[in-house]
Amino acid sequence: MLLVCGQWKQITLAVSLCLLSAFAVTAQDKTASPAPKATGTIITLADGYSFQVDEVWKQGDEVWYRKGGIARQIQQPVKSIKAIADQPKAEATEAAKPVTTATVNTAAPTTPKPAAPNPIWIHLVDGAKFRVDQVQEDSDGAWYSRNNVSIFLAKERISRIEVEMPSSLAGVTRKNADWTSGNVTIDQLIRTNANRFGIDPYLVFLVIEKESRFHTRAVSPKGAMGLMQLMPGTARRLGVRKPFDAAENIRGGTQYMRELMDMFGGKVDLVLASYNAGEGAVLKYGRNVPPYRETRDYVKTIGKRYGLTGRQTGTQNDVPEPQR
Repeated sequence: MLLVCGQWKQITLAVSLCLLSAFAVTAQDKTASPAPKATGTIITLADGYSFQVDEVWKQGDEVWYRKGGIARQIQQPVKSIKAIADQPKAEATEAAKPVTTATVNTAAPTTPKPAAPNPIWIHLVDGAKFRVDQVQEDSDGAWYSRNNVSIFLAKERISRIEVEMPSSLAGVTRKNADWTSGNVTIDQLIRTNANRFGIDPYLVFLVIEKESRFHTRAVSPKGAMGLMQLMPGTARRLGVRKPFDAAENIRGGTQYMRELMDMFGGKVDLVLASYNAGEGAVLKYGRNVPPYRETRDYVKTIGKRYGLTGRQTGTQNDVPEPQR
């Protein structure tokens, strides 16, 4: 009888241990997985246009968003705001499931790459156009982003906005194909002289677009001439005999930009200020942008379109060294 009781106690103890072990495993299985982490937000406007931002908040009746270092108020009615969350990772137990050798595929699985969005082009009224990452139109013009910089373009400057279809992408894969003056000869002169003097061709393009809107015969009230609006004294010093000749004018203007780059250590804002007001004015104010409204507007307009923080000469733009 004592032997039977001892055996019964051992069996009861073993069963209890099994139950405790099963309970522990069940508790581990039911442990809540960490909540998915939000990585961004998708805003959809009432007209169906959607775009991704880093953060959204409400200030009174106004809806604001932040993308990169830029914060903007949403001017149009909002249809929906949805958070983007990380997808939960597959459980380790799934990976540990045995598979038979007959069904194992030794080739590495290939994940199809998501299709790149179609390029968006803004056509200006002067015939020039340039490529942007995103665009949002409103009654006064359009906000567009390029190189993580958000910029507003007035309606009277815009001819039209186009989304390029995949069938027309064949000729847009070459380097520096994200802008054009609308004139093949002028585009080539910009690239040739920019390469010669070690200037980002996109910066030269923006200066010409601002100065003359690509009109070779343009003359300012102060007497500046041609595509890059060279003053008579500057043109003579740079050896430009025919300021209305596109080749001579772009060569002289790009050479002048190179001189300013060397003078101000590649600081694009000071180069632009000097191009507008003269290097003497920049030096007069201690190598700072002069407090002239026209000059500050000039630097702000071109500087924002250029993206001063993202396209500094000599960093990440494949800008060549000047040819000696």
